[in-house]
Amino acid sequence: MSFLMILAGLVVLTVGAEALVRGASRLATATGLSPLVVGLTVVAYGTSMPEMAVSMVAGMGGQNDIALGNVVGSNIINVLFILGLSALIVPLTVSSQLVRLDVPLMIGVSILTLLVSLDGTISRIEGTLFFTGMIAYTGFLIYHSRRTGADKTDNKVERVENPAAWLSNIAWVVGGLIMLVLGAQWFITGCMDIARQLGISELIIGLTLVAAGTSLPEVATSIVASIRGERDIAIGNVVGSNIFNILGVLGVSGMVSASGITISPVALQFDIPVMIAVAVGCLPIFYTGYLIARWEGFVFLTYYGVYTLYLFLSSTQNTSLPVFNQVVLLGAIPATALILLITTIKMMRTQQAET
Repeated sequence: MSFLMILAGLVVLTVGAEALVRGASRLATATGLSPLVVGLTVVAYGTSMPEMAVSMVAGMGGQNDIALGNVVGSNIINVLFILGLSALIVPLTVSSQLVRLDVPLMIGVSILTLLVSLDGTISRIEGTLFFTGMIAYTGFLIYHSRRTGADKTDNKVERVENPAAWLSNIAWVVGGLIMLVLGAQWFITGCMDIARQLGISELIIGLTLVAAGTSLPEVATSIVASIRGERDIAIGNVVGSNIFNILGVLGVSGMVSASGITISPVALQFDIPVMIAVAVGCLPIFYTGYLIARWEGFVFLTYYGVYTLYLFLSSTQNTSLPVFNQVVLLGAIPATALILLITTIKMMRTQQAET
């Protein structure tokens, strides 16, 4: 029965992602917005609804580690796993807007999360400011997209005026989102049942299946968008989701929590800095040729594997953890520095060539 749940979940996830991408692409044409902006807003916010639901409930229930960990973990998964896998399937072309505006903003709000967490709490006031920032960012994206779209064509933007077409596009998007959430629930339930039958602890299940489970809609949507050639939607979904997770999900969680979101020392010292490092690492990779190559996707996936393995060893207090830490310290960190150096040099050469 559990295997059937997993299979059904995967099927519904795939169909839901296909419906969402198709509806979002048509909605972009109908509204005069670019596919990138639709990916950064409609698709990104929609696929982040599981994170919103989990963190809101956790915040109201005082489960601060879940509320924060869900956001931080999802942001790490979005970049390392989702972008990595998508680029491994099809190299992703990066819009110049992402490099100039959205990725720097993603880095900025990630750093802001660390700064407001230094006192050990994300208060209701800070949560309200985060949420206000999300509204302002969304409004700016829509305004900027419609203005630049109008500048590029003499007849403004070709829009679909047929009400039936509008309803059809919205139905595709809403139906796709519902199927994504339903498919993710079935998939997680099936996996957790099998994990319990195999005797895997609840802690490990939470660190792996539940954390990754809320990102399944983003995974399915970005992969399907990549395959369909909607690469702006694929990348915009990831970057937009990361911004929404911090400003929207964490902001609302702080607003509804009675005493704000308490930040654990572990999150402050490790998880949030990792989230910042992952966000910062995107900028030189995105800028070099405005392309995420397959080998860069493979590097992202490798880092995600290292991060997940560290979580597993750390949570179980495995005796191999000191050896693993030494390997990371002596191998992975220098390799990362070398990769960033190479990509930064390429970025500088690209910038010089443009000027």
